[in-house]
Amino acid sequence: MKPIHLPMTALRQRMLEDLQLRNYSPETVKTYLRCVAQFAQYFRTSPDRLGPEQVRQYQLYLVHERHVSWSLVMQTVCALRFFYHVTLGQPHMLAYIPQPKRPKTLPTILSQAEVAALLQAPRRLKTRAILTTLYAAGLRVSELCQLQVTAIDSSRMVLCIRQGKGRQDRCVMLSPRLLTLLRQYWQQYKPRTWLFPGPKPFQPLSRRTVYTLCREAGIKAQLRKPIHPHTLRHAFASHLLEAGVDLRRLQLLLGHQSLRTTSRYLHVTPQALATIPSPLDTLPLGPAPDDQP
Repeated sequence: MKPIHLPMTALRQRMLEDLQLRNYSPETVKTYLRCVAQFAQYFRTSPDRLGPEQVRQYQLYLVHERHVSWSLVMQTVCALRFFYHVTLGQPHMLAYIPQPKRPKTLPTILSQAEVAALLQAPRRLKTRAILTTLYAAGLRVSELCQLQVTAIDSSRMVLCIRQGKGRQDRCVMLSPRLLTLLRQYWQQYKPRTWLFPGPKPFQPLSRRTVYTLCREAGIKAQLRKPIHPHTLRHAFASHLLEAGVDLRRLQLLLGHQSLRTTSRYLHVTPQALATIPSPLDTLPLGPAPDDQP
């Protein structure tokens, strides 16, 4: 199939429709469009006029000059692969847009005492409710921002997450402590549609705002670890594992599609490590020899 030469506005609309037809989430649509637009801006030309050499140059620019995070590199790779394969109909371009190997890093885990200090640090009730909801339900930041008042089901004591990552619905436990806090929050702020609205009541809170609130709370709590929304999700997972919750149940609570993703928390849970004896302790060692001069 020959390349589709359209003005940039029409090309952007074409990609937008391609993403919507495949039921990509609004956040993914926004991210993919932004990544392709930045790729085009770097070369100051329409992306359908750019080929393998420009893709290579741009990837090297992101890694060596901008030093962007692995997640941004992967977002850009996925966006460009979709753009060339689907929107332009050039599947051969996939060979020139390789997916980099994902670095294996362990998440930052907070102790229960550190989480308690973090949740109690903010003076503002809304901020405390936001941070507590992230931890108590193990939510992704996007899921928190999209929570509606109707997600709270106090009769069944569950919090219903609608269309989370991968367009999946799920329910998580509704902590009695969290319910009490959310009722206090509702009495003071009276949210209508969005549980945590932004500056404009008809719009949800932005992810950037939640990141800022987490960072400020971490500073106020005098925690030396980097604090962001996913830190509380990691703490939720590791603390449940330490309490004896099995991986399969934890997978459902977190909304992971793969059990492999959930199993990485085994590497950072002290209780899991403590139950595995070192092979040193099973060696038939005799008494230690006396020191020789």
